Order: sequence, then structure tokens, then C-alpha cells
Amino acid sequence: MNTHRRSLLAGAILSGVALVWLGSAASAQTSGPVASSKTAAGGVRRHSPYPRTRESEKAHDYYPSAWGVEHLQTALTSSGNLVRFTFRVLDPKRAKPFADHAATPYLYAPRTHAVLQVPTMEKIGQLRQLGNLEPNKDYWMVFSNKGSLVRAGDRVNVIIGPFHAEGLLVE
Repeated sequence: MNTHRRSLLAGAILSGVALVWLGSAASAQTSGPVASSKTAAGGVRRHSPYPRTRESEKAHDYYPSAWGVEHLQTALTSSGNLVRFTFRVLDPKRAKPFADHAATPYLYAPRTHAVLQVPTMEKIGQLRQLGNLEPNKDYWMVFSNKGSLVRAGDRVNVIIGPFHAEGLLVE
């Protein structure tokens, strides 16, 4: 009975190894925009096979009606040391938490459990736009990403006082 179990286990392991080997050989033979692309240095950069998702339809309707903002985006700067959060103001009255000096903005990364803050420069102040908000204008703020705790492709949450945006994709 023991030898039967061992032979079944060995067969399952060998078939798994064969499937992995066949899958890697097939992916190496495929060429196209989904599998890989050439970089400027001549190397091959892999792309995710999963489609990129933006905000849901519910979120697309919720943020303008409840908070007076739209086009919520997060992206790494070219150095990767900052995460830039941008948004467009539609209704300045509803978007008051974004310009509130007392409201401290945070960016929470669930993957690393990191909480990032807006850095304060000695002579400049906080690296965010404050003041009177105007309709149909884009505004931004940056969060310090020292140690590269947030990477491109991560989902993050932005919290500014009572405002919470969850699941934003870092580009």
C-alpha cells in the first residue's frame, strides 16, 4: 500500500514539473505586446497578462456626487521616491477636505501596510496644492515613498480627513 502511494505521489510531481516546463517553453515562444516588449537597453520586459482596471462605474458616479472630484489617479514619479495623487475638482464646496490645512492626507498601501505622508519642505511647506479650489481644474499632492514601499501596480487608499478613496491603482 505504501509503494502505491509513493508511485502516485511521484507521478503527480512529475506531471506537475512537465506542465511547468511546457508552460515556460510555450511562453518563451510567444511574442507580442502581451508577452513581452523590448526596452531601450535591449532587454525584455514582461507585461502582466491581466487586463488593467480603472475605477468601477459605481466609483465613477460616487466621487463626483459625494465629494465633487473626479479623475482620481496615483502614479510614481520617475525616481520612485514620491507617489503623486491627482484629482480634478468639479464642485469646490464638496471638495473642501482636499484644501483643508487641518486635514492631514495619508496614503495607505495594504500590501506593505505602509502609511505614507505628504512631506514638508523647510522653505516651501507641504508638497500639496492648498487654497481656493476652482471648478474644472486639476490638483495634486505627493506622498513620500522613501524605501520604495509602494510600487507600480499596487492598490492604495488615499485618506484626507473624512474623504477615503480605496483601491486606487499606482501607475
